[in-house]
Amino acid sequence: MNVLIIEDEPQAAERLVSLIQELQPDSEICAKLDSVKRSVEWISKNSVDLIFMDIQLADGLSFDIFEKVEVKAPVIFTTAYNEYALKAFKVNSIDYILKPVDKDELTAAVKKYQNLMAQPLAPAKMLESIGYAMQMLTKKYKERFVIKVGEHLKSVEVKEILFFFSLEKTTFAQTKDGRKHILDFTLDQLEGLLDPAHFFKINRKYIVSVTSIQDMISHVNSRIKLVLKTCDDIDVIVARERVQEFKKWLDK
Repeated sequence: MNVLIIEDEPQAAERLVSLIQELQPDSEICAKLDSVKRSVEWISKNSVDLIFMDIQLADGLSFDIFEKVEVKAPVIFTTAYNEYALKAFKVNSIDYILKPVDKDELTAAVKKYQNLMAQPLAPAKMLESIGYAMQMLTKKYKERFVIKVGEHLKSVEVKEILFFFSLEKTTFAQTKDGRKHILDFTLDQLEGLLDPAHFFKINRKYIVSVTSIQDMISHVNSRIKLVLKTCDDIDVIVARERVQEFKKWLDK
């Protein structure tokens, strides 16, 4: 795999080189470029299999490159700014990784590239992947729930909810003031409505927010016991099959 790196931060470029060579020892780094001008000149005369591209370069935004020269290779953007995500997917992008580049995210991005290239009609598959990524980036998560309080309706902001739980086939949202509100959703439905950056389904009974966790205790069978704010349940346990993913979620 022949690779071009467009990055104006030397340390970031070296880290990317190191990770790529670790993940793909047979890959060749054809060039490391730090500006729009140098990139346009190089791409006009050379070709590669894959480009890793920062967005803010020494002399402008890397999107200017696409306006000045035909970029035929797929691009994986690596940037510290998420506001360019939608614009990135209007060009040859197959993935968009926020800095500092995480090894697991880079592995997934390279694997996505390999899977796309290995299939017949790869360009069509690539477009499908880009469309899906755009869909995920533009997805709107729940910001509030309308609940019934007696004969009245009340709007509860998601940011006020500590956790969701299921009890006797009924779903509740517990807010920071300790109140429980009945919702007309199952936990499975809620999992698709809530921002995964803030909420995590730890088992079949609980979806917790980052802010709800008061303490974490090692439990039997490699599980984790949680102490949640305003929660009376003393057996809030992260399911064993969810422990590793839960740790990654916490570590973001």
